[in-house]
Amino acid sequence: MFVFNYDAGASAVSVWLVWIVVFAVLFALNEVSRRFKYCGLFCFLILPATLSVLWFTVLRDTTYTDWFHLAKVYSSTAGCLGFWCIRYVGGKNKLTGKAWHLADNKIALCFPPLILAVNILEACARDIQVGLQYTGGGILADEAMYVLGGPWNYMNAIAGILNIVTITGWFGICLRKKTPKDGSRDMLWPDMLWFWIIAYDLWNFAYTYNCLPGHSWYCGFALLLAPTICSFTIGKGAWLQHRAHTLALWCMFAQTVPAFIDKGPFSVASSYNPAALFIVSFLALLSNVLVLAYLIYKAVKTKRNPYTRELYIDLKKFQEVRALAG
Repeated sequence: MFVFNYDAGASAVSVWLVWIVVFAVLFALNEVSRRFKYCGLFCFLILPATLSVLWFTVLRDTTYTDWFHLAKVYSSTAGCLGFWCIRYVGGKNKLTGKAWHLADNKIALCFPPLILAVNILEACARDIQVGLQYTGGGILADEAMYVLGGPWNYMNAIAGILNIVTITGWFGICLRKKTPKDGSRDMLWPDMLWFWIIAYDLWNFAYTYNCLPGHSWYCGFALLLAPTICSFTIGKGAWLQHRAHTLALWCMFAQTVPAFIDKGPFSVASSYNPAALFIVSFLALLSNVLVLAYLIYKAVKTKRNPYTRELYIDLKKFQEVRALAG
């Protein structure tokens, strides 16, 4: 599936070690940005604002300026800021004296699924674009990367659309209660359970493998694994928040130091094997079809609307996350 850059002096061991470092740094930065209120604000407001000045001035000849990369970095950062507001914005009503929190506002709770859907649609559009314009292979017009378009692109675009359809229970989003061990006030989403997350990861990996083949070793492998492991361990129930944090931080790094994944000894290329491309996208499509089938089964059985109410309330993992809420 992947080809290491042995000609530049890399070895399998060194590339794996760098991958582990990338994974560990993403995991650690997510911990810092989620646990400390003002560290999060710095990471997703001050830092991208400062870097943006550099991208369009001194780094304009080396950074990415195509629509997709810019949309991805700014949409992921916007997601982080929105989630930060849901977690921390609140006050007292001057008339009633009652406390209010943005997390209790149903309109505000529409933001997380909306920003998630927009990010998925961006990638689906890219998959379709590559499938249409680069059938048989070609160099992307906006960056020096070879892609091989084919039926896998359309399969994965369908998988992404199904992934959007199966987003459920966002009105149940809540905040994690503070404890001596964790004062993060994570944005919990109890209805977003492991099977949906895995289906998303398979779809997103397939997208990077199809459309960003020279980057998928890091942004499709390490970048997906970091938030998933966090959401299954110390940061249970807050996968979307972890995903947004790690994605935004990675996009800022890739915008600033693109040579790390494009030209350096630790850059990793795709094998461009049509069988591998097909299998990866097929697994993504299959997993999302299964999640949709399960959603329909649960909705019919429980007579619950998955878009206005939480659907998986009887599952143990749902209850474990809900118990963390304050």
